[in-house]
Amino acid sequence: MKFFLLGMMGTGKSFWAKKMAKKNKSGAYDLDHLIESLEDRTISELFAEEGEAWFRQAEAKLLRWFGEKKSFVLATGGGTPCFNENMEWMNKHGITIWIDSPIELMVQRLIPEKDHRPLIRELSDAQLADFLTAKLAERTPFYQKATYHLKGDDVNEKNLMNIIKKHA
Repeated sequence: MKFFLLGMMGTGKSFWAKKMAKKNKSGAYDLDHLIESLEDRTISELFAEEGEAWFRQAEAKLLRWFGEKKSFVLATGGGTPCFNENMEWMNKHGITIWIDSPIELMVQRLIPEKDHRPLIRELSDAQLADFLTAKLAERTPFYQKATYHLKGDDVNEKNLMNIIKKHA
């Protein structure tokens, strides 16, 4: 089965993809890491050198490549569902799961990673929560189209494994 994990940066999508893939007996992938490997540049470098529009096209193209794969768990980038009809494509080709963590937890996880994330690199720690709140409000209409929505304490191994069992 094909599972797409979506949600804001810092929600643990990559972490949960690995756990789910082990249970699903499939591969775990991180869309941003794959793009970095293919381009031999970081996401920050790609945004700076090529621009966001170029990045979103490359992201959509790589996402579509997963249509040919049989079974996997893919952690998408936070903005992936919001561009190029990616959300509709993911829903058509697999099971989408919105990982929805509290803003405070995302801030805690993201502060040490700011240099590697182009959208938040220039923000002060104090500005980060406001930015995430605004970005989440902007992305929620896309995220709400997910097959499943796990929020707060519902983001746990038991619930994710139950989703896998339902679709096995």
